[in-house]
Amino acid sequence: MIRLALAFSLLAGPAFADTVVAARTIPAQTTIMPEDILLNGRDIPGGVTNPEDIIGMESRVALFAGRPIRAADVGFPAVVERNQIVQLLYAQNGLMIATEGRALGRAGPGDRIRVMNISSRSTVTAQIGADGIAYVTR
Repeated sequence: MIRLALAFSLLAGPAFADTVVAARTIPAQTTIMPEDILLNGRDIPGGVTNPEDIIGMESRVALFAGRPIRAADVGFPAVVERNQIVQLLYAQNGLMIATEGRALGRAGPGDRIRVMNISSRSTVTAQIGADGIAYVTR
């Protein structure tokens, strides 16, 4: 039985998956729609294989027609724009400090950006939550 299983595993070819490619040139900061992507019959290392993983996401860089889309090329749509005033929240060990800050970059939920505290003019690194609040991280 073990020999039979070994024979089948040796005869089976590698599993290939279709790779998602851009149907047209997609500028950065554009929401990806179903008509913006195609499936390529080849397996391209590093390329996204499931279209549902990127539909509704936002392109972080320009995606060129016919080229594979990598997971790092897309992200959640931005909830914070550059120079936007955001709530800056620091919470650790029972201490919570909230103030206003100015976002020094554009970010979606989970992204880390620099935020300038408006009152002290100091710059901190914060992770953006889905609610648009900048949570100070260490």
